[in-house]
Amino acid sequence: MAVDELRARIERHICEHELISPGGEVVALVSGGADSTCLWHALGALGYRVSALHVNHGLRGEESEADARFCREAFGAEVVEPRGGTTEDELRQIRYSLATDRLRATGHTASDQVETVLYRLVSSGNAKGIKPKREDGVVRPLLPLWREETEAYCEAEGLDFRDDSSNAGTRRGLIRDELLPLLRRLHPGADANLLRLAEQRPSRLDLLLASGEGSGRVDLGQGLTAVREYDRVWLEQTPVALEGQVRWGSWTIESELAGLKVRSWRPGDRLAGRRKKVQDVFVDAKIPRSEREAWPLVVRGREVVAVPGVIEHPKVTACREEM
Repeated sequence: MAVDELRARIERHICEHELISPGGEVVALVSGGADSTCLWHALGALGYRVSALHVNHGLRGEESEADARFCREAFGAEVVEPRGGTTEDELRQIRYSLATDRLRATGHTASDQVETVLYRLVSSGNAKGIKPKREDGVVRPLLPLWREETEAYCEAEGLDFRDDSSNAGTRRGLIRDELLPLLRRLHPGADANLLRLAEQRPSRLDLLLASGEGSGRVDLGQGLTAVREYDRVWLEQTPVALEGQVRWGSWTIESELAGLKVRSWRPGDRLAGRRKKVQDVFVDAKIPRSEREAWPLVVRGREVVAVPGVIEHPKVTACREEM
C-alpha cells in the first residue's frame, strides 16, 4: 500500500471539488470503521485541522457503547447520544442534523457510491450517485477510494478499526453481500461500470470516438482493441504474449524465444534493424489493403521481428490454414 499515493488522490479530489480550504478545520464523522478511520487519519496527515464526532444511537447495546469508547479513545471524538429514530433514513437525518455550525466530512468511498447508485436504480430508476459535497455542506473526501483501499491504508499505518455488525441487516448490507457478488459473476467490471454511471463519466471508448485528432487505442476486453487513426476507427485483436503457440485468426505461430508478442500492424511499424516500413513490405508482397490490419506481426517491444508468410525469423514458425 503506497499511502503517499493514496493521500495524493484524496488531496486531488478535495482540491478539484473545493471541499476543504487549505489547512482548514473539518470535523470527521466517525463510526470507528476502516473508512472513517482512514478519513480522520489521512486528513490530519494532509495538514487539515481535523477533529472527530461520533454519533451513538445505542441500538446495539454493548457493541454501540464499545464503538463510542473506541472513537473517544482513538480519535478524541466528541460522542453525541441523540434520541429517536429507528429506520435507516431517520437515523441518517439525525446524524446530518448535528454540528451544522462546522464543516463536516464523512468516509463515503467509491464502494458506497456503487451501492448507492445500484439501490437508486432499482428503487426509482434514478442513477444519481453520492455528491462530493451535499447542499448542507457535508463533504466526502474519500470518494475516489475503494473500501479495500481504506482497509489497506489502516493496516499500512497500523490503525485499529471496528467492524459494524449492523451492516448485514441494512439495504446497503444486502447490496454489498448478495447483489454485487452476483453482478461481478455476470461481469468483472460491474463495480467500475456502476461507478462510471454514478459519476456520469464517458467511457474510454466514448473518448476515443469523440476525438478526431491523432491516434488512440482502447482495450475492450475479450481479446479486442479499438483503434483510431484520425477519422478511421477499427477493431483488432489485442496483442498476446508469444509463449509457445498462439492462434491468430487463421494463423498458428510458435516460438521459444522470450519476450515476443503477436499483434496487428500499426502505421509506422518498421522491421527490426532495418529502415523498411512494414507497410512497404505488404505492398511488395501484394497483400491486399483489406487484409493488412488483421495480419499478424511478431514483435519484441516496438521492433517487428517477423511478418508471418512474408518476412521470416529462424526461430519463429508460422503456418496458415487454407481459407
